[in-house]
Amino acid sequence: MADGEPVPGSLYVYAPNKGAPIFFTVAYGLSAVGHIWQCFRYKCWKLMFLQVVCAVLFTVGYAMREYGAYNYQYLIPGTDTLDNQNLLIFILSQVFIYICPPLLELSNYHVLGRLFYYVPYFAPLAPNRVLSYFGALMALVETLNALGVALSSNSSSSASQQTLGSNMSIASVVLQLFVIAIFGWIAGIFHRRCTKANIHAKTVKTTLATLYVSMALILIRCIYRLVEHSGNTEVDLDNPEALRELTPILRYEWFFYVFEATLMFINSLLWNIWNPGRYIPRRHSVYLSPDGTFEIEGEEKEDDRSPLAKAGHIFTFGILFHRKYERPTSIELNVYIHSYAAFRAASAHAKQLTFSDWLTYAALTAPQAVLALTSRILKEQNLGLDDATRLDNVADCI
Repeated sequence: MADGEPVPGSLYVYAPNKGAPIFFTVAYGLSAVGHIWQCFRYKCWKLMFLQVVCAVLFTVGYAMREYGAYNYQYLIPGTDTLDNQNLLIFILSQVFIYICPPLLELSNYHVLGRLFYYVPYFAPLAPNRVLSYFGALMALVETLNALGVALSSNSSSSASQQTLGSNMSIASVVLQLFVIAIFGWIAGIFHRRCTKANIHAKTVKTTLATLYVSMALILIRCIYRLVEHSGNTEVDLDNPEALRELTPILRYEWFFYVFEATLMFINSLLWNIWNPGRYIPRRHSVYLSPDGTFEIEGEEKEDDRSPLAKAGHIFTFGILFHRKYERPTSIELNVYIHSYAAFRAASAHAKQLTFSDWLTYAALTAPQAVLALTSRILKEQNLGLDDATRLDNVADCI
């Protein structure tokens, strides 16, 4: 493995390292346990479910690779018979490991969509459309990726089948890069709008920063995969000379552990540390005020989808049966735009504008919401009131 010299009969081309799979099996296993615990702790199963699935698949994939480190010959020793068990374990290991990055990318789009629900005023597109649009693209990516890996990693396949598998993998990676570019564009628009509005809420800043780092890791991994399949990847285990002509990425195992195993583990660990369930409200009806100073709790919209439709939404990657979305009502927006703006003016210029003046203004602009907002704001800001304008008399003032 050190000098890139192929090992005759090895499904991996080289003699696999026996210690690295153990490390990554344990590492991903601990990350999976962490994700599961966090989903229970923060009640964020819907938001982080794909992170759990991928961490478990990675764990199983590297456990199988550890088995393959000792059983990597594609022929039964002393015979010309194909060892179907070794081949099956090898293919399953490859599939479990390689199908996860696109799913992790889809998980990131889901998190971005939840941010759009939380700050809908600056979202470039409807929050419920984020998962359906990106889900459709990632479903295509995942299909090409899974078929490509299965065909290209099967050394018993013909040269034409391996070439087809490699081409499908290239198409999958190129499409992934295209989708990542779209993500960067949409997230950038949202980020810029929040910055212009002086939104510095931890939920927005921390989650966006984590998304950027995660997508950068996936981007590097995609470039690595594209370079890999741009070279010679047709494996003929019966031809030592042909094996020596393979791309170095297939002949040197360290490429795989650096750009595949390590990068994706860092990504999984990243979401363990900055789990968005700690910051983003569970309910879609909770919004951040347009200046990022407090949260607005709107009316909870009942999910009238049938259980079958909800299941279909999950199994179609969010493409179909999505929940109907309505932007925050005008009353909810008026609560901030008019009432809170007037309150700030009252606080900054107390001598020129009394609390009664603010109540009069607010009652004209948002009469159905001013009572609840008044109570919240006055308690949060500790605004001093004279005896004539107690909180208990706000309703009478309106």
